[in-house]
Amino acid sequence: MPAGNQVGNELYENNRLDRGHVARRADLLWGSLPEAQKANTDSFFCTNISPQMDDFNQSSKNGLWGELEDAVFADVDVDDLKVTVFGGPVFQDDDHTFRGVKIPREFWKIITFTENGTLKAKAFLLTQNLDQLEALDLDEFRLFQVTLAELEQPTQLLLPAALHKGDPLAVPEAVTDRTPLDSLTDIQWD
Repeated sequence: MPAGNQVGNELYENNRLDRGHVARRADLLWGSLPEAQKANTDSFFCTNISPQMDDFNQSSKNGLWGELEDAVFADVDVDDLKVTVFGGPVFQDDDHTFRGVKIPREFWKIITFTENGTLKAKAFLLTQNLDQLEALDLDEFRLFQVTLAELEQPTQLLLPAALHKGDPLAVPEAVTDRTPLDSLTDIQWD
């Protein structure tokens, strides 16, 4: 990727923005020692990094991004303790620009696993509202459990039918009218 299309240290200096991993580094460290070491190094490439507020990103600050993945192990009997996670930023035309870089307000995450031999897929939309971007003051974090279909339009993804079958979530209202989850214990795993 040309250097002009990459974000350097100038974006992250003297503010609360983190180089947020889309896939958590710790989740990639498996296999043989050489494989785990390579995965650790690879997790820091720009293709796995997105600007995220420190409170949103860091587990030491109870960041939602990583805690969401931990919640599945706390609340579900996951077969063989294997979970697959997909995620990334939701790019929008009206995302705020900070130091010449568009900062995504929303991120999506899909957590898939099997429970008692049945595929489950849970989708989430996480927001980091940046009302005063120059000061990087965070208005609020919000976490919504959404259907896979609700993620397809804003992310421009076309998810396989098998994943849709594993997502029985039924919601009567649009995401914009929905109340965010108060805590991770409010997630509907069934």
